[in-house]
Amino acid sequence: MHATDIGLLVAYVLVLLVASYPLGLFMARIARPEGFGTGWLTAPERGLYRIAGVDRDKGMTWVQYAIAVIVFNALGALVVYALQRLQAVLPLNPASMAAVTPDSSFNTAVSFVTNTNWQGYAGESTMSYLTQMLGLTVQNFFSAATGIAVAFALIRAFALKSSSSIGNFWVDLTRVTLYVLLPLSILMAVFQIQQGSIQNFDTYKDATTLEVTAYDNPKLGPDGQPLKDDKGVAVTEPATTPTQSLPMGPVASQESIKMIGTNGGGFFNANSAHPYENPTPLTNFVQMLAIFLIPAGLVFTFGKVVGDMRQGWAVFAAMAAIFVVMAGFGIAAELHANPLLTSLGVDGSVGNMEGKETRFGVVASALFAAITTAASCGAVNAMHDSFMPLGGLVPMWLIQFGEVVFGGVGSGLYGALMYAIVAVFIAGLMIGRTPEYIGKKIEAYDMKMVSLAILVTPMLVLICTAIAVVVDAGKAGVANPGAHGFSEILYAFSSAANNNGSAFAGLSANTPFYNVMLGIAVWFGRFGVIVPVLAIAGSLARKKRLEVTSGTLPTHGPLFVGLLVGTIVLVGALTYVPALALGPVIEHLQLFVAH
Repeated sequence: MHATDIGLLVAYVLVLLVASYPLGLFMARIARPEGFGTGWLTAPERGLYRIAGVDRDKGMTWVQYAIAVIVFNALGALVVYALQRLQAVLPLNPASMAAVTPDSSFNTAVSFVTNTNWQGYAGESTMSYLTQMLGLTVQNFFSAATGIAVAFALIRAFALKSSSSIGNFWVDLTRVTLYVLLPLSILMAVFQIQQGSIQNFDTYKDATTLEVTAYDNPKLGPDGQPLKDDKGVAVTEPATTPTQSLPMGPVASQESIKMIGTNGGGFFNANSAHPYENPTPLTNFVQMLAIFLIPAGLVFTFGKVVGDMRQGWAVFAAMAAIFVVMAGFGIAAELHANPLLTSLGVDGSVGNMEGKETRFGVVASALFAAITTAASCGAVNAMHDSFMPLGGLVPMWLIQFGEVVFGGVGSGLYGALMYAIVAVFIAGLMIGRTPEYIGKKIEAYDMKMVSLAILVTPMLVLICTAIAVVVDAGKAGVANPGAHGFSEILYAFSSAANNNGSAFAGLSANTPFYNVMLGIAVWFGRFGVIVPVLAIAGSLARKKRLEVTSGTLPTHGPLFVGLLVGTIVLVGALTYVPALALGPVIEHLQLFVAH
């Protein structure tokens, strides 16, 4: 690695720190137990509560909060499903998109509601403008706001002194959307448009290309169905076209919340590799910054609300340490040339450029991959399926950590705090003292809920992967047999259960089997974690805060940072290393031993 390669990573972390710290302090004003003074915005906010019939001063128990979260998101899934099934007869459909199939509609609805944004379809050829805006973009806001609201509830639980309430979900949802997500998204959308992203409702444009494109067109029989020869292979005939259809649409508005809310669902199939979504190297850097902006800010929100900024800095340090090591390893892996390509005469001096945009190059693409998978974003500016085996292992393993390395908006912080509770529990066992964190005793009930929150996603990933590699419907989607095909399936379910949404796209996952299986993993991977987290919040909120004594484990110094990093890495390693050995590790050995 050259100094310039390291420089991009260092510059990114520094800019992230400068931008996220003040945002975190601002969000602390929303999250604090005593409420948020909104000044002149108080009247419109109260108006929204009156329309919705919400008493903003009435707190919720953790059970009430959890029910509100699940009901709200279930209704959102039904709306998105209905929009897809009915889009053929709804307005704002200039390309006359047909109704989306039931299994794909189910998968997409659940995916966008859970902040996963897994896409088994090509947006420009499947979704109408109305579905993109009213369905997908709206859920980009609400799913992100849900994650932040749950994080706020857990943060308050540490700050409260013996209370049955952890806040009001409807108030948290409203304030996060109005004061955080909307302003940031508007600013970024304007920036995206200035840089070259499109924002319109035009019909698709036919542009005359510089060269005539030749291709093979399926030959149709009298019944309009593709003809096949005696061996069952489709019969084609040569065809040419001097034009290319350029999709239009309201792209910038969806792109902004896609990044800021760590959603990841692209307007186009190529996602952030598409020039209308990510036009320049500058937008590429800003998009990487946007992905981590709120997750990093929430760490400082945590420190501010609990009254000890050192706690926030400790969590930030643990996250940053893992991220820098993993991102650096991923960049180094991609700077190695692929021996299969160099043996064919491809220039490997710049590293592995397969599947990458020349606008961004190897380093920015590998860094983007690490960022989007450390967070539960899933936006991609390169084809992860074309990464080197160890380069592909980095985003896969970052997802499998539970996406707690900054992670998704809200979900990253509450996931990291689950590991922090495990860390103090382990420390308590070693010294024979009842563990406590931020002045709250960690007892048997809390550890049971933490165990559920941490173990639910590995169970979903490994069980679903095992089913997919055994049944014919799962194996039918694999285009690359062997270790890489296994990696594609493992990555898909890791991405779904951990609410990421990126993919090793060589897997043909837009089938009834994968749409249903991935949809199940997506739903339980989200709410199977949120419910135990809220249960822990309810338990901690009822407890009195203990005074610090000489026997209290400091949770703000280098020792605890190391303990937290070790806990995250060991749990991730012990859970997934056998599966990773069957996929990217074997593929790496096969690639370099054979060449």
